[in-house]
Formats: sequence, structure tokens, C-alpha cells
Amino acid sequence: MPDITLNSGAAFHAETGISILDAASTASRLIPYSCRSGRCSTCKCKLFSGETTALADETGLTAQEQAEGWILSCVRTATTDIFIQADTLDDVRLPPVRTLPCRIQRLERPTPDVLRVRLRLPPDTVLEALPGQYIEIIGNGGLRRSYSLANICKAGKPLELHVRAVNGGAMSAYWFDQARENDLLRLHGPLGTFLLRDAAQRDLYFLATGTGIAPILALLESLPTLATTGHPRSVTVLWGGRTPQDLYHDVANNASSNLTFIPVISGADPNWNGARGHVQDVLLADSPDLSHAAVYACGSDAMIHSARASLLAAGLPGEHFHSDAFVCSAAPSTQQGP
Repeated sequence: MPDITLNSGAAFHAETGISILDAASTASRLIPYSCRSGRCSTCKCKLFSGETTALADETGLTAQEQAEGWILSCVRTATTDIFIQADTLDDVRLPPVRTLPCRIQRLERPTPDVLRVRLRLPPDTVLEALPGQYIEIIGNGGLRRSYSLANICKAGKPLELHVRAVNGGAMSAYWFDQARENDLLRLHGPLGTFLLRDAAQRDLYFLATGTGIAPILALLESLPTLATTGHPRSVTVLWGGRTPQDLYHDVANNASSNLTFIPVISGADPNWNGARGHVQDVLLADSPDLSHAAVYACGSDAMIHSARASLLAAGLPGEHFHSDAFVCSAAPSTQQGP
């Protein structure tokens, strides 16, 4: 049974064939993760010694990252003793994962390709979830798709999901053509580690594209609940879409008065007088001091990779960049793309 040693000094055993991520979890060592399918890079670790075997393609890594020794812990298993560099969230207690019945309470379509879904749980049932986490919805035939929670879970309050239409998507066909209020579904969760941390007296920047705004809305909603000593110095949200109509939610309703909201569009619109381009480029255009900042990025994997590279080059400490990539929903357990 191989031993896995982290750069923090923590060590634990791992059965061959079990992912490094799952082995760490079994040993109560939480490595940040999102898709669990090798297609984002949230669980990226650097292998310094030993050998591992890929359980699935690591499409979330570039060829250069692979050449530099980076691996994805969700789809890698240790075949010898290994030493890796890995971020850990050992001070975080994640809520228990449960499978619960739920019913569609309301369906709204703020844009032609986005559906706002509100789900109600059985009476006296509360889903314990941390802001920023996601759930899997289990449909007919066991089909599963993952969606971030767009609000804080409270007793008697419906869960809110933002669903984007995917051409040819099996679950999209249900949501946009068949779903009706009061439909019975099942959910599995909460999952993921896109959680608010290191916020105290920092300048927080939230970057979102498309329905990537959903978990950020939950994080914004949680800010007023922080202890006084944990409040950020400033909060800035940059949300990008192709057209102004893609920015379908009133972001200002989800945060305190010190929020700065910057809508960004990437498409041509002669009537648009606001910011244009990519959210990370709009942020950097103001030459912000990132030495005391923390960035939370959610949306397309391309945006996240670009944002991380450009922001770190501009002075953001690597440990203060947090992301949740929405990848294509072709696999059975991946988050829906923005």
C-alpha cells in the first residue's frame, strides 16, 4: 500500500486504484476539488517523487503543466510512495453528503438559454451546504448533472439553480422541454470546495462568466454573516457575457453596500457603454494592487486558466486564487458549462 506525503508534512496510506483525492479524503485531508473527472484543474498537485497512474484523461492540464510534473489528484492513483505539493483545506469541515428527494417549485427563464430553477425539499428537511458548493441532480434513468447552488440553504427556503441550455444535452432536453413545476427529482450533495476563505481585510474580486455567477451569488449572500473581524476591505464583482441580455441577474441584491459591480460583454453591441472584453482583462486594466487581494473565479475553464495566469503575473499570490470551472456536461458527473 503506497504512502502519500504532502508538502505540509502530512502522510497517509493509499490503496492502489483509489484516486489520490479520495485517499486524502479518507485520511481526513481535504484537497480542493470540483469536477472529479480530470477536466478542470481545481485538484491540481505537483508530483516531486514517486510514480502515479492516470485513471482517466487529464484534459484539465496543459501539455506544459504535465511536462512540469503537475497531476490531477481526482484521476491519479499512487503506484509507489509519492511526495506531492498539494493545497489542503484541513481546517474546513464539509457538510455530510446526502441523497434527498426534491420537487420543482418554480421555473423561470430570464433568457432564452438560461433557466432559473427553484427546488423545495420535504418538510422539516434542510440541506446543510456551504455557500459555493454544488449538488448533483439525478433525473430519469439515473442521469446526473451538477449545478451550483445560487443561494444559501436555509430551512423553508427553496434551493436555487441556474441552468444553461446545452445543445444536444440529455439533461437540457429535460429542463427546457419537459420539466414542470412539482416534478419529483433527487439531489445528491453538497459537493465541491469553492468556499469563501481568507476574506478578512482583503480586497475580494469575484470573476464570473455565464451561469458561473450562481455560486458567487451564494458567496455574496454569505458576506453579511461573517464576523466583524472577518469582513473584507472591498468587494468587486465582474460578470461577463456575450450580450447585455446574458447578464440576467441583479447582482447588487446579493451583497452589502460596499459592492462594486462591473458588467462586461464580449460581443459587438453599439449601444453598450460599459466594459468590454474578458473579465480578467477588465480587472487588470485598472492596475489594481493585488498583494492583499483574493480572487474567486467561476465559469468557463478557458477563462479560469487565463485569469489565473494573468493575475498571478500581476502580483496576486497563488494561494489567493480560487476557482470553480464549469466544464462540458458530456460526462455523467460534471458541472454544467456557463
